[in-house]
Amino acid sequence: MSSRLNEIRMRDPFVLEVPSGGFVLFGTTDTNLWGGPATGFDCFTSEDLVTWEGPLQAFRPPAGFWADTQFWGPEVHGYDGRFFMLATFASSNPESGPRGVQVLVADEPTGPYVPWSDGPLTPRDRPCLDGTLFIDDEGGPWLVFSRGAEGVPGGAAGPADGEMYARPLSRDLKEAAGPAVLLFTASAAPWSKPLWFPDGVEPPEELNLAKDPLFTDGPFLIRSEGGRLHMLWSSFGEEGYAMGVATSAGGLITGPWVQREQPLWARNGGHGMIFSDPQGVRRLVFHWPNETPDERVKLISVDVSDRGIQLRT
Repeated sequence: MSSRLNEIRMRDPFVLEVPSGGFVLFGTTDTNLWGGPATGFDCFTSEDLVTWEGPLQAFRPPAGFWADTQFWGPEVHGYDGRFFMLATFASSNPESGPRGVQVLVADEPTGPYVPWSDGPLTPRDRPCLDGTLFIDDEGGPWLVFSRGAEGVPGGAAGPADGEMYARPLSRDLKEAAGPAVLLFTASAAPWSKPLWFPDGVEPPEELNLAKDPLFTDGPFLIRSEGGRLHMLWSSFGEEGYAMGVATSAGGLITGPWVQREQPLWARNGGHGMIFSDPQGVRRLVFHWPNETPDERVKLISVDVSDRGIQLRT
């Protein structure tokens, strides 16, 4: 079945450029995405970024899989001759532990993907989400992820504060290779505001969010041609869900990270990533608007330079 992007309902889109040609679009595709029983992840393929074929079944949980809900934010990277998916999973069984990011693997870009790591590679003391892969200058892989403010009540100092972390991984992406390192908190960005919903829109009860939390999600890392390391990430701003940019002052994944004063995209859309089209133009893909079930995939052009990430006008 052929579709245009404005016809595909999807959150957290991620576009993989296939080495042999063409593109694969992944994202959160479950109907019961907040807390109902999960189905898996679907994907779509395209040769021109205009017409997309699908959906194709990229991942369906095998028998005995530990998670059964909140299948979110799949992203796929070609690495060591195979394709690795990093995705968020949760279980309705408290004994299975909190939500976390697990690594899956496939021999083909569209899958089928199967579990690779033994459960989540994020810390198990608090719910985590939205993992992205970063390879440092020595070839060492890192998992960059968000740790939510859920279950952490705000006090006199203000709302609960979401956090962004990086954790080194083993070369085969199967295991954590060290402790997680705090990169920054949501409150470090001047544009980040406490979570809010428009009048008449109730937040999903299944999220069990602390009252008025600041939060981080949707990290994606990219280097400029001059070697500057930038991170695209999402939170809430004055106009709803938004994307901001942070830059590593030292050029390392561990930072220190300097936040851009204003969001890159402020108008009720986010969880984006950047890739290059066949003409070499940088493209930002994200979901907009943020309300379920109206989310659609949006694609716009951007410039990436030592100064940061800018929307093309």
